[in-house]
Order: sequence, then C-alpha cells, then structure tokens
Amino acid sequence: SPQARSKKRSRKHQRFMARRAVLEQKGLLSPHRHPGSRTPEAGLEAHTELTESCDKVTKAKQTVSSSLSPSASPDSIARHHSVLLSQGNGSSGRVRTSSLVLRPGKYVAIDCEMVGTGPQGKLSELARCSVVNYEGDVIYDKYVRPELPIVDYRTRWSGITKQHMKNAIPFKAAQAEILKILKDKIVVGHAIHNDFQALKYFHPKDRTRDTSQSPALKKRAGLPIRANVSLKNLARHLLHKKIQEGCKGHSSVEDAQTAMELYRLVEVQWEKELAHSLPPRPPSPVTDPAADSSQYLDDQYWPTDLMASSL
Repeated sequence: SPQARSKKRSRKHQRFMARRAVLEQKGLLSPHRHPGSRTPEAGLEAHTELTESCDKVTKAKQTVSSSLSPSASPDSIARHHSVLLSQGNGSSGRVRTSSLVLRPGKYVAIDCEMVGTGPQGKLSELARCSVVNYEGDVIYDKYVRPELPIVDYRTRWSGITKQHMKNAIPFKAAQAEILKILKDKIVVGHAIHNDFQALKYFHPKDRTRDTSQSPALKKRAGLPIRANVSLKNLARHLLHKKIQEGCKGHSSVEDAQTAMELYRLVEVQWEKELAHSLPPRPPSPVTDPAADSSQYLDDQYWPTDLMASSL
C-alpha cells in the first residue's frame, strides 16, 4: 500500500524532499511535477533541477575561465592567451580566433605622419593620424593642423603637402578624438613612442605593443634581437609585401595596417611571453575548495534556519 511504501523511505530521502520543499517555497526551485504528466525528458529535468541549482557557483567558475568581460584588464588578456594555449593543441589559430571573438574592439594599430615646425623645422608635429582595428579596417584617418607654423612638410617621407592642410582639423580637436579611441585599448604600432610623442600623450606600457621591439618578430625575420629594424624591412621579410615605395611619402594607413599584420603574426607567442612575465595573480574566491558546491546537500553546509524549518 502507499502508506507501507512511505514508511520504507530512508531518512536521507526524507531530508532531501524536505529541503526541496524549502527551496520551492523560496522560489529557488521549480515546483515538483505530477509523475503522470511528465515526459521522459521532463522527468529527467525534474530529477536534475536541484543539482543544477546547487551547481551555480561551479558554472560561474567555468564561465569566467572561458570568456573575458569587455572591461578586462590587460594582464587578464595576456593570461587568457596563456590559458587557451594550455588547453587542447594550443594552435595559434585557435587562440587568435578566441581573442578576436571575445574582444573584437580591444586592439587597434596607429601610425602618425609628422611635419617640421619651429627653428629650422626640426620640431616634429602631428600632421596626419590613422588608426585601424584588429582586422585592419580604418576607423580614423584625418589630416591635422599643427599648433606652430609648418617650416618643412617633409613630403618625401610624410606624404604631407600644403594642399592637405586646407581641410585639416586643429591639433587639439584631433588629439581629443584620437585619445578617445585609444582609451582602454591595446595599441599596436612601430616605434610607437614617436606617435605618442606627436600626440603629446603617454599610453600605459602594458597596453602597448611596439613591433620594432618584438624579439619574436626579429627572430622570425632572422635578424639580431638588438637590431634596429624598420617596418619596411619587417614587412618585406615576414609579410612578403612592399610598403613605403616611391617618392610620394609614406601612407599612415598602410603603415598601421602593416603593424597590425605583424602583431597578429606572432600574437600568440607575444602574449604568452607577456603572461609569463606578469606577477602571480591572487587566488579567486570562486576556486576556493571551501566554496565548492558539490557537497551542497550535506547537512554541515545547510544554514541553521533552513535546517530547523525543513525537519
């Protein structure tokens, strides 16, 4: 009879059902369905509901390990690369794809062209700035009017002429626009300190990727680690492309795109080395064994008030 079967239930099962009732009353668990109205799938779902609700902390930990928030810090980015490398085959394609999907707008490359101002035109001031995204698409490209009168256009190298200055925007306006783009970004460039100097700006070192200082690129090109290498030579050796050709000067768009291509070529190795150079991260509370939810149904982990109300 039903009454006899009820007496055979173990005390552990009774505690389990009592706790389930408490969770249902508090809205933490869906109400138990009638056995006759359940499909096999629904029965399985009802059987696992309590376990799933108790595993929220574990799932949260898994989510953290597989993705990055849009505001993640640069050291988190580097460590994320390192984690991906330690999983599976560690192929560069996998890591590059993962970083791009998770952080599509966090990487930009910049290049600036300067003209000469001041005494004998020896002072370099910004006259054009180009910024491209991770895929090399142009997101900013404007001619900029220097604060001092131009003495030397340096057209052979800068590509800037007097004609370009007719529709150029003032330096202060350009600076505000560009710095807004660079904020919280990983910025790639070649000899990028010159670009930042022209912008009268200092970008955080841990968010800067200077292709002129990358040992990985120099090794790959077969060049000495301490050698001063030009963007033109790196592009010729590693990308098999010719840039900065002719007498019309450099294209800041082309140079920015080339710097980004070079970065992506050794991105995995670069970020892995950066991750290894970062100080150890303090343990996360989520990974604390004491916070493991696998023992959630054990008596010792239940609050006293719930225990009293469920027994």
